[in-house]
Amino acid sequence: MKTLSKEFSFVAIDQNNPNVWSVESGSGWRTLTPNNFVSDSYFDLNGMSQREKTLFFEGASVQEDRAPFHASGAAGDSIIVYDLMCNTSLTDAEVLQYVALGNFMGSGAGIGFEETIYGRIRQYTIDLDTAAWGFFIQVSDNQIGSLEPTASDRIYCYRIINVGLPATATRIVLSSARYLLRAEAKEEADYEYIMRLKRSYDLQQSYDED
Repeated sequence: MKTLSKEFSFVAIDQNNPNVWSVESGSGWRTLTPNNFVSDSYFDLNGMSQREKTLFFEGASVQEDRAPFHASGAAGDSIIVYDLMCNTSLTDAEVLQYVALGNFMGSGAGIGFEETIYGRIRQYTIDLDTAAWGFFIQVSDNQIGSLEPTASDRIYCYRIINVGLPATATRIVLSSARYLLRAEAKEEADYEYIMRLKRSYDLQQSYDED
């Protein structure tokens, strides 16, 4: 059993114009829309696939050191944080479809339950009691991943923040994070491995870009 890790930088986003946010600092982060931002990376599993082994997942998680915080926020401000690990890469348009509708049928995200190794969606808000504290309060935590085995060369990782509009805050900071995958490479029967490899190949042909 092996634990794989991938780290993401913090991001600070500023509202310089009403309902228009931009990345102020944070390595690897980019803008999707005026209120959606993403950082993406991947786990390289090429060595395992070359040995004709399938990766079986025992668990996945995300480590953070604190909740998101804000400057000048007011009760009612809200954000949604998405942590995603999947066995096929997504276009920016598909990432936005995932933000809107998750990995459910008809979402347009390009992935379903089986392709989503780990999917976590958390909603945060500011309430009247804690507005002066400076931190968001978590109000929901949803999991939509499968931990399905894969023969893919990569596990693609996306960390996304969506800012609810309108918002009073002038700055929002999402802390650094570490993605963890606990997995073991095992040999499968030839037929099962070939079919799983074909599935991984088909999924990646349209999207895989370096």
